[in-house]
Amino acid sequence: MDVNGAVAEGFEPVGEAFARNFEVLGERGAAVTVYRDGHKVVDLWAGTKDVDGTAPWEQGTAQIVRSATKGVAAAVLLLLHQRGELDLDTPVGELWPEYKAAGKERTRVRHLLAHRAGVPVLDRPLTPAEAADPDLGAAAVAAQAPLWEPGSAHGYHAQTYSWLVGEVVRRVGGRSAGQWIAEEIAGPAGARLWLGLPDAEAARVGRAGRIEAPPAANGLRTRPRRAVADAYADPDSVTRRAFAAITPAPDENDPAYRAAVLPASSGIATADGLARFYASLIGQVAGGVRLFTPETAELARAERSAGPDRVLVVGTRFGLGYMLHGSASPLLSPTSFGHPGRGGALGFADPESGVAFGYVTNGFRTGVTADPRAQALVRALRGVLNGPGGVS
Repeated sequence: MDVNGAVAEGFEPVGEAFARNFEVLGERGAAVTVYRDGHKVVDLWAGTKDVDGTAPWEQGTAQIVRSATKGVAAAVLLLLHQRGELDLDTPVGELWPEYKAAGKERTRVRHLLAHRAGVPVLDRPLTPAEAADPDLGAAAVAAQAPLWEPGSAHGYHAQTYSWLVGEVVRRVGGRSAGQWIAEEIAGPAGARLWLGLPDAEAARVGRAGRIEAPPAANGLRTRPRRAVADAYADPDSVTRRAFAAITPAPDENDPAYRAAVLPASSGIATADGLARFYASLIGQVAGGVRLFTPETAELARAERSAGPDRVLVVGTRFGLGYMLHGSASPLLSPTSFGHPGRGGALGFADPESGVAFGYVTNGFRTGVTADPRAQALVRALRGVLNGPGGVS
């Protein structure tokens, strides 16, 4: 497999791990980018643009990143807070009166970001067309009764995060989350990422699809615990219902879905765009801006939820809109914060090392939070930084 791009001196092991993903882990098409102190040190791509095609992945090829979208969307509310336009302790119902229904009047904005709102499911799931309508989505979560007292526990809001966060952005920011990201985040940071893909960018996006790990990779995969497997298999479980809040599952290659503004799942990015976004959260990016102040970056990664996750079943850790380093989602170090996309993509920042990371792929696996291909790249990067004679 020919790998294109470049790595800075000392970061060669990341390139070797990237090539090995194609040789051993069945990668079809992917890219990885790493920034260090605002400067690009890894920028690699290989394989095919489409999971089922032959045209080559090119520099600038983008992919849908699924739940890695959540970390980008969270930045909107945090930036509104940073600008003094939003108090994260405000009851959601003060901003959005309809949300007070069914016992949710004590829900605060920070509960939405930390997956503590108690509404990970919808009693009546939305169709893909309904889900793309922000008014219908907002009405559905506003009417939904919580599964637990808001703020008392946490569980991953896999799909409902779209309308919870999206509606608060609309009420406070006066624009959709997609417009806000384009104008206040992607543009200033110079990051190629979109929530609501413009027609002009459609040609750069590859076709995604599910792939299976090859037999050679079996020994590198961790089997899910029985409780986790059972939760995903049971159609009545909170786990299955949370992921099925949009039913039937949308076609992620459908132009209508890619154009939808779903802050939980429909973001599209290049690897560089995802890494550059995270680089801009922790420092000045070459040719761009710093988005978060140091205080806001600390706020984003301060632990707000930890322990058994009522949706994902395993123990998870969340800051405000970001997964934190832990067994469910290993990142670079305990200071890291970011978000994976189910079965593939990963983006995060690590303030301690000044590193920002972005990985996108067109081949999705069945895992949710710790894809073996992304983890192989993170391990190689950790070795570069922490090993004997690590890059300074």
